[in-house]
Order: sequence, then structure tokens, then C-alpha cells
Amino acid sequence: MQATASAHLHRDHHLFSSSFLLRSPKPRRPPATAVRMSLREDGPSVAVVGVTGAVGQEFLSVLSDRDFPYRSIKMLASRRSAGKKLSFEDREYVVEELRPESFDGVDIALFSAGGSISKDMAPAAVERGAIVVDNSSAFRMVPEVPLVIPEVNPEAMAHIRLKGRSGKGALIANPNCSTIICLMAATPLHRHAKVVRMVVSTYQAASGAGAAAMEELELQTREVLDGKQPTCKIFRQQYAFNLFSHNAPVQANGYNEEEMKLVKETRKIWNDTDVKVTATCIRVPVMRAHAESVNLQFEKPLDEDTARQILKEAAGVVVIDDRASNHFPTPLEVSNKDDVAVGRIRQDFSQDGNLGLDIFVCGDQIRKGAALNAIQIAELLLQ
Repeated sequence: MQATASAHLHRDHHLFSSSFLLRSPKPRRPPATAVRMSLREDGPSVAVVGVTGAVGQEFLSVLSDRDFPYRSIKMLASRRSAGKKLSFEDREYVVEELRPESFDGVDIALFSAGGSISKDMAPAAVERGAIVVDNSSAFRMVPEVPLVIPEVNPEAMAHIRLKGRSGKGALIANPNCSTIICLMAATPLHRHAKVVRMVVSTYQAASGAGAAAMEELELQTREVLDGKQPTCKIFRQQYAFNLFSHNAPVQANGYNEEEMKLVKETRKIWNDTDVKVTATCIRVPVMRAHAESVNLQFEKPLDEDTARQILKEAAGVVVIDDRASNHFPTPLEVSNKDDVAVGRIRQDFSQDGNLGLDIFVCGDQIRKGAALNAIQIAELLLQ
């Protein structure tokens, strides 16, 4: 039995290996007859901070997939990674050590290097005239810093554009991955009937903790199947074939930081300090893409058929809601996909008068939950 399971794991290794995250991305190429337009003299100069990490690599993949125009691009990382070579869009780049002067002449800086580095380096980039799109939690709750999901609240950054800025820098925050995935589905319904209370339970993949966590999950899976003691360096307990409360620090109120991000960020993005939000965030042994169960209570009635139609028409959302075949969103189906998938759309019969709905949401944490959302923000800057 164990040998069979191990053989299956070896056979399917390519399906969930995280090692690709540490190599240069292999973006989808256009047909040979197509002309790649990304490298353009009239495009902005771009810097990718934390380029060797999981999200940094995904930044490059999304930039290429969406033909984001740039006249130059800098690959920035820690001193440890400096000197490494990366291939991107048929050109070879040398990773440079991140320094304040790295941002001289940079128009857009995409940050995904952790909160402490963002707190130190993002202001330096802004001082040098760069518009920073930061993927960390460092600035999300700073009142004057826009916290943006382009499909949800683009108006929050309407005052920030590359054109006509006269070299002035700015800072825009990318929301937490679980918040983005949740609000992509909840916001279209909120616009129609106004959410007054939201209860969220998340099932979060290893990708949310970075490439090292993904590697550890793979390693642990092999070790457990081989009857060995699992290696627990990233998390304090066994991750393979297990689940546990999200590893973010627990606060005095009993909620961990991940759960409170959902509460605080939702209120800021929706510009509604009165909306009631509660969350329970769980790590599950899934390699990539988060899932969330969301219960919504509305101010006005909203039936499930109307909700389903609203979601079908929502930008960046795909509905997978086949009750007959019990087919609903799964993390595997949305991995490496841009859209957030929604299903299990049903009336909450514990609430009278069609004032409640349950939905189930899945989204790629690295893609829409991080890199894609940041690139979409950068695209708004070009308008």
C-alpha cells in the first residue's frame, strides 16, 4: 500500500512540485508570427523587488502574459541572490542587490519581499519618484495609502497616474490574498443588496507562505509516505495530511493576524466601517490556491438565482455551480488561472426573507491573490 502510494506520488510529482518557482518563469509564448510588444521605448521603467521569490517570479510571468509595456526592467533581490541570472522574454538579466539607489529612474516598482523590507525600501523608492505597488502588509492600513482591487475599488487610486506626475512618487498597497479572493466574489453581491455581515472560513494553501513552505509540504508528503519523521522548519507541526489554524500570530482578542486582515481590509476597501466581518483561517495541505466558505447577510433581499446571474456577469469571476454532478470550485481547477471561481451558491435558510447567501470561492493565491492584482494596479497607472 505504502509503495503504491509512493509510486503515485512520484508519478504525479510534476503536478504539484514547487521547484519551478525558483527558476526563471516560462511564460506562455505568442505564436511565432505575433510581435511581442512588451519592450517599448514609450513604456515605463519597471523594477521587480523580491524577484527570486514565488510572487516575484509570478510578477514576471504575469507581466509577460499580459504584454505589459516597459522600456526597461530591473531584477532586484537580497544580497544573497545578487548576481544570479534570469531569463525573461528572451533576454538574460542579472539580479541586482536591492539598495535605495536601485530606484533611480524607475517609474513603477513592484514589491514582494516581505513587510520589513517594504517598510525600509518602499519609502526610498517613492522619494526617488517611483510609484510603488507593495504586496506586503506594511502599508495596507495606513489611511492615506490606497488599498486596491482593480475590479472592486479602482476609484481609490484615481488620483495616482504616471502621466503628468512630474516625477512624484506614490505608494499603493495590494490587499491580502484571502481578502482579494473573498471580495472578488462578495463585492458584486454587496453592490446589489449591501452586505451587513460576512462570515468567512478560509482553507489556505502552502503557496500563501511562499516557495519554502511549498517545498516543505512536498518533502513532508514524501517523508510521511516513507514512514519517516516529517521535517518541520517552516511550520511547527506536520502539514502533510493535516490541517491547522493559520500560522499568523494570535492576538489578544483570540483572532490571528490573517483573520483580522480580512476584517480590517474589507472595511477599508468597501469604505464601510460598519460592516460586520468575522473570519477563521486554516492552513490545509494544498500546494497552490486558496478556498473560502463565505456566508453573507444582506440589508436587502437577494435570491440565489439573481446572485448567480450577478456573479456570472462579474469581471474576473467564473461560476462553477453544477449541483447535478456535484461539481463546484476546487483549488486545483483555479491553479495558474486568473479568474476567481464561485460555486455552492445557495440561500442561507437560517435567515428569513432571502437576506442570506452561502457561497464557496477558490482563487490562485499567487496569481490573483498577489501578482496579477499588482500588475492590474500597474495597468491602471498607465491610463
